[in-house]
Amino acid sequence: MLRRLRDWLDRALSPRAPAPPAPADLEAPGAEPPEEPAPPGADDIVVMPIEDAIDLHTFAPRDVASVVEEYLHEAQQRGFREVRIIHGRGKGVQRRIVRSVLSRHPAVDGFRDAPASRGGWGATVVWLKAAGDAPP
Repeated sequence: MLRRLRDWLDRALSPRAPAPPAPADLEAPGAEPPEEPAPPGADDIVVMPIEDAIDLHTFAPRDVASVVEEYLHEAQQRGFREVRIIHGRGKGVQRRIVRSVLSRHPAVDGFRDAPASRGGWGATVVWLKAAGDAPP
């Protein structure tokens, strides 16, 4: 089950392969092959699906605050009332960054450590105000 889920996520989140060139393009004399797109860089925008949880392990520490702020805004706009932010246990640096953002974000109604079954102190459960209840 986990393997199928992991395979599905890999397909859903991986960049799409470019379409193969048309046969006419390959056969034309003097035609150069089409240029392949460059792989995504560090500054490229990556669109992620908004779900009821976000795992911050894949983000650089310098980006955590802005990722959490944008995630909370989008989650609220999509009608989520409870989300989980997975920051990991470690030394608590990301947890402190996350808690700092949560304490001042207008969409947040409250937050606490996740229960042990949902990550314990390596994750934070956040309750969001309804979309019309918080200023933009």
